[in-house]
Amino acid sequence: MTEDVRSAFSPHDEDSPGTLEWVQAWYALQCDGDREHDLGIDIGTLDNPGWTVKIDLKGTGVAGKPLARRELHRSHYDWLVVWRTKGAFEAACGPLNLGEALHTFRVWATGDDA
Repeated sequence: MTEDVRSAFSPHDEDSPGTLEWVQAWYALQCDGDREHDLGIDIGTLDNPGWTVKIDLKGTGVAGKPLARRELHRSHYDWLVVWRTKGAFEAACGPLNLGEALHTFRVWATGDDA
């Protein structure tokens, strides 16, 4: 299974999966029998409306990678804010920006995008 999951890590390959499939594969690679019991990915909703994303980084290859806070405010429903806490990648976004939030995590985790 590890080889199948690792094949999802090429963000520049035309045959590589989309962001959701990549995030699923990234999560699967982090599972070691213990980590998944209390660390993982949380996706929730906001009442303004929108989404929240928290991706625990403890014990991953990007645990120490810096991320500058970013805020994009295009309209009342089209916005994205990403930041890094001590142990997690976090995002809040508009109701149609969940894919963009997950894609931002993918780009940050796989590239030099600090």
